[in-house]
Amino acid sequence: MKNVHIFFFILQFSLCGCTAVDVRPVPANQVIKAVSIVKNEKVAVDDFLDVLVAGFERHGIATKVIPEATDSANKYVVTYVAYRNWDMAPYLSNATINIEKDGEQIAHAEYHLKGGGGFSLMKWDSTKTKMDPVIDELLENFNSQP
Repeated sequence: MKNVHIFFFILQFSLCGCTAVDVRPVPANQVIKAVSIVKNEKVAVDDFLDVLVAGFERHGIATKVIPEATDSANKYVVTYVAYRNWDMAPYLSNATINIEKDGEQIAHAEYHLKGGGGFSLMKWDSTKTKMDPVIDELLENFNSQP
């Protein structure tokens, strides 16, 4: 009987997928009307940039996608990386979003699918389903009014 309990514990643990999210949100004293998002050409998650842009715009923040970080004085600049794994189909496994102002990081978010998602079917959830809550938490304190 004890072996049955151990088996079900291991099965339940392997199916959970275990996602780790670590967010340091935008401080409430920051007034953000627009951000420049530096396009990361190395990211192979096809819809990641679209989800990122939509997430900022959903919060009332205008976005401009730029090819590289240029003069960032008095601007909010967003950089990101995203990685995918493959298990019968590609899926988002890790992502990091940073927001900087005047070259200083003011906010940071990380999404990590522990163990590559294990046997969990949630690992194949869309990029939007995975990242929208992370972006919402990242921007929960933002202020659009001076």
